[in-house]
Amino acid sequence: MKKLLITLFIGLLLAGCGTAKKATTINDLATSNPIVTSIDLTQVIDDKVPVIINPGRFTVDTITYRLPKVIQGTYSISDFGKYIDDFKAIDYEGNALPINKVDTNSWIISNASNLDKIEYYVNDTYDIEITGGIGGDTPFSPAGTNIEPENYVLNLHGFIGYFDSLKNNQYKLDVTAPATFKRSSALQNVGTSTSEDETKITTSYFAPRYFDITDNPMMYGKLDIEEFQVGDIKIVLSVYSPNKVHTAKKIKETMHKMMQAQKTYLGDTDSTPRYDIFLYLAGQDETSPKGFGALEHHTSTVVVLPETMPETALAKSMTDVVSHEFFHIVTPLSVHSEDVHYFDYNKPTFSKHLWMYEGVTEYFASLFQVDQGLVSEDEFYTKIMGKIQAASKLDDTMSFTVMSENILDKPYADNYYNVYQKGALIGMCVDILLREESNGTRGILSLMKELSSKYGKNKPFEDDKLIEEITAMTYSSVGEFLNTHVIGTTPINYSEFFEKTGLEIVESNIETNYIQNAGALIVGANQQNGTIHFNSLVSQNSFWNEQGVQPNDVIKEIDGTAVTIQNANQIFGQVFSWQPGKEVEVKLDRNGEEVIIKTTLTQSYTTGKKLQAKENATEAQKALREVWLKG
Repeated sequence: MKKLLITLFIGLLLAGCGTAKKATTINDLATSNPIVTSIDLTQVIDDKVPVIINPGRFTVDTITYRLPKVIQGTYSISDFGKYIDDFKAIDYEGNALPINKVDTNSWIISNASNLDKIEYYVNDTYDIEITGGIGGDTPFSPAGTNIEPENYVLNLHGFIGYFDSLKNNQYKLDVTAPATFKRSSALQNVGTSTSEDETKITTSYFAPRYFDITDNPMMYGKLDIEEFQVGDIKIVLSVYSPNKVHTAKKIKETMHKMMQAQKTYLGDTDSTPRYDIFLYLAGQDETSPKGFGALEHHTSTVVVLPETMPETALAKSMTDVVSHEFFHIVTPLSVHSEDVHYFDYNKPTFSKHLWMYEGVTEYFASLFQVDQGLVSEDEFYTKIMGKIQAASKLDDTMSFTVMSENILDKPYADNYYNVYQKGALIGMCVDILLREESNGTRGILSLMKELSSKYGKNKPFEDDKLIEEITAMTYSSVGEFLNTHVIGTTPINYSEFFEKTGLEIVESNIETNYIQNAGALIVGANQQNGTIHFNSLVSQNSFWNEQGVQPNDVIKEIDGTAVTIQNANQIFGQVFSWQPGKEVEVKLDRNGEEVIIKTTLTQSYTTGKKLQAKENATEAQKALREVWLKG
């Protein structure tokens, strides 16, 4: 999963009938009749989609049906059961069976031997994001669901649940939609049928087990779809841009260049014959999602970004976000612990190694760009310093393994963002150590390939033994580092690692944007009155300082749009993408007095720390730097 900084702003701030069914026991069912499910997009009522679950016939008295509480790739509670309405269990005579909703996501059905089917309606999570959710947090947008006339984001874990002990059962899924809709999914298509009046098409899909239901998102509606080849991988890019601001054809150019570079960087790493990118570009209306970023799957990723992003900013974000998700084919999709392999959607346990799953993945997403010449060395250094700056705002003495294992709980949940910051820096330090110890012949990519070869997607490692195994596979210095700075609570002195490569951190004027100072947010939120304000760091941002902005100025409007906590992600997503030369108008409230700033953007600077090459670097340091950055 990859959450963009702007996403975290608020947080940091067949129907069945059937006497012909074969009666089976719970264990028999897991290896025989598939669970037949149907989703009908032509029968939507009040933004709710009808779902029918036909499990086959049971011989037990009671069964439990669940929607996921947590899904893989996310490290927060989603509670998809919150979005289920009018849940009914129907017997073979068409009568309702007794049900007991025992928690947010679970229904116990009595007289289960008479159960014919389950029926319910699914609410749209994107709409509810804006209205504040149903009793708590809503799912991260790329993991959520969208139900609107022109577009359906079908993250199937939000529509289809599972029966206890039957998660390994096969699933057959029928999705009925208007004939005019385009359909995009990597889930195996096993047939289509058209209604007599030719207005509807039903597509049938097959999933070997419930994991494959959760691992294969779909997108239906008025889509813009492009396909291209990267080596032996077919890439399918599906884009929904409600106002047709961006096209799949243009985005395809960026994705092809980026993914070709990734494939070259990864070399002989096992991949997939097909990879899907689902891009939902959020508009500015009330029902648009506000959680920007992406969620990985084995053979696809779902991305949500603002439609208002300029073309160049969108290309950069897509490069950063999609590359991160694609690198997840290395970890945790190929290298993962038992917590990941035997994931419990209702009572999940978490691995200690988010430093590897998210941190190393994020590091790869940055390193490959300099390795393949997509960015300059200075741009890479700037990104690294941004991560150091962002990590410094979080708890630098918190054990990363303890945080990972307890990521749903406070205070650890509040530091989740650090997996993309310090987690990536941990990956960098291990990489430099490996390069130094091996005279440049080994790095963290080769280590991950060795782990992937030893384990792979079907064999999990033991969580408590990973550090010990990595130490045995590499060098004592790597084990000492991981024990001290990942398991332990000692902050990392990054200058020691930069020294090895002939780099140094110096004070300098550095370029920044209009909501950050070198990675640190210059805006904050007042949850009580629902306002957004500039914080004390705004005085160190040259552009706003020159405009006379003061700490605690409340931001009332930006370019004519009122700013609230509810739309902050959308608004500041646009501000994040501002470029010099753009004309802007900002209205502030300074102690009850309105202040209007109407001007043309100039490049903003702040005083900060910059990473640069040392003039007196030795040849050995330069050689290590070269092999670190260029393989």
